[in-house]
Amino acid sequence: MSDSLNIASLQLPSLSYDSGKIDYYMTIAKRENVKVFVLGEYVLSLFFKDLENSPISFINEQSKHHIEALKKMAKVYNMHIVAPIVTVYKKKPKKILAVFTPTSMKKYEQQILMDYKHWNEEKFFNNEKQEEFKPLIFTVDGIKLGVIFGYELHFDHIWAEFRKKGVDCVIMPTVSTFESSKRWRDITRTRAFLNQYYVLRVNRIGSHMEKDTEWKFYGDSFFCNPYGEIEDYLGSKEELLFSTVKKEVLKTARSDWKFQKTNKTLGL
Repeated sequence: MSDSLNIASLQLPSLSYDSGKIDYYMTIAKRENVKVFVLGEYVLSLFFKDLENSPISFINEQSKHHIEALKKMAKVYNMHIVAPIVTVYKKKPKKILAVFTPTSMKKYEQQILMDYKHWNEEKFFNNEKQEEFKPLIFTVDGIKLGVIFGYELHFDHIWAEFRKKGVDCVIMPTVSTFESSKRWRDITRTRAFLNQYYVLRVNRIGSHMEKDTEWKFYGDSFFCNPYGEIEDYLGSKEELLFSTVKKEVLKTARSDWKFQKTNKTLGL
């Protein structure tokens, strides 16, 4: 069991079939003893608004290409890769978070999707809903990690479940836009502090034109510790963020503030 875990987060725009860029950055991450490598939302596919007008055959072909490439890279670099992917099942699209290990692939289907008039993922994707929220949790070198999509940041029961399961770090790929950076920072810091675990937010970059409006994906990927402090962050360009989950920091934060102990006593 390790006392710490190194994670790398790659901030990119949408890729087409070019897995070479991911391979390049994983080579750099390997030199830094990284064990977990993370991508943002809609990096391995077109953005949602473009997918709405794409043939299902194209979506299927693109997802298969990236899945095979990431399986190989996880094995070659001996890493866990966390990657949001749009897949196709029975000729209908699904939005999943995949965790590629050196020997397997695990997946989580997003449970709460946006249903707004201008951005209706709930209508477009055919995700299977669970009767009870069951998060995807995996362990690397003794560090327990959970994964969710960015939109799920907003719902209390998800974060409480991670706390009950003893998660040390929540990994959250996002596709945030519309100058929402401050709100995302504030909510994430609060989640990390009150639940006393690390939270890693990995946003994408690039843009989408909707009529006369530019949807700008601004980056600002960041790593927040269990004290609710942002330890490091990226700008708005293609960049790689290195972060370290430390058991000692988790232990001290939980001892100092005792939120987890009190929640357990209250049955929460």
